[in-house]
Amino acid sequence: MSIIEDLKWQYKIGDVGMRLVFWNLLLFAVPEVIFAILKLFHINIDYLQVVSLSTDWGDLKWKPWSILTYAFFHFGIIHLIFNMMMLHFTSRLFITFFTQKQLFGVYILSAIFSGIIFLLGYRYLPTLSNVATSMVGASGAIMAILIATTTYQPFMEVRLALIGRVKLWQIAIALLLIDLIQLPMNNTGGHIAHLSGALFGYIYIKLLQNGTDLSRMVSAVLEFFASTFSKKKATPFRKVHVNVKKTVVQNGKTYNGASQSKIVTKDKTQQQIDEILDKISQSGYDSLTKEEKEFLFKAGK
Repeated sequence: MSIIEDLKWQYKIGDVGMRLVFWNLLLFAVPEVIFAILKLFHINIDYLQVVSLSTDWGDLKWKPWSILTYAFFHFGIIHLIFNMMMLHFTSRLFITFFTQKQLFGVYILSAIFSGIIFLLGYRYLPTLSNVATSMVGASGAIMAILIATTTYQPFMEVRLALIGRVKLWQIAIALLLIDLIQLPMNNTGGHIAHLSGALFGYIYIKLLQNGTDLSRMVSAVLEFFASTFSKKKATPFRKVHVNVKKTVVQNGKTYNGASQSKIVTKDKTQQQIDEILDKISQSGYDSLTKEEKEFLFKAGK
């Protein structure tokens, strides 16, 4: 199995957290490669200007999508790697207690919420009112996922390299203090987004505990578009199942009766797929043999 095929299968079997990591990586790598090649022909295009969230409210008129797209792009490889490590870490914690739909909903809604607070901060805070800047990065959404999990299960223990076992609330407090201390120093917009994301994560869990799941809004929108653009199969006639009569001769007499129902057995291919998926759930994807990986990839085509 080639590297590309392996990545495709990793994406296919991965959860929403893994897919968010894939999307962020692709949206960084593909434009960087394309526009780097264009620079060789003296074609300079700043694609980040199109997807970043600007403090100029007028920019929203020609790029309204930037209120969300900024959370899927990054400025520099270090920025990307650190955020993806944090996204992988926080999403795994979140999935322990909540669903994948809720994870995706929190990511999207917290990104929008952080973007709005970012715009309001640069408009109404006296020290920022005349500052022109823009923002990219998933940090606000990642912070929301972490704080949401911490709010729900603050005493959950995790093991950190070089540190050992710590509780979630200790990690959350440390990151919040770092943002608060650095808020007036540099990257003020980024720290505003972090703190806004943290606030959203806290609000989300408190509302969820009271019976209101904000992530359902995102799920409803996705389901609407999925049903709108999916091809509907035409079914002009309803299939009618009729029991076939058979004639039985017994003791010289003839009887009419319904035929015995057929026993449906599971397809051997599907059975093998289920067995391999069970193996993945127990031991992870890396435990599969080369033949099993190739079988799953071919079956998924």
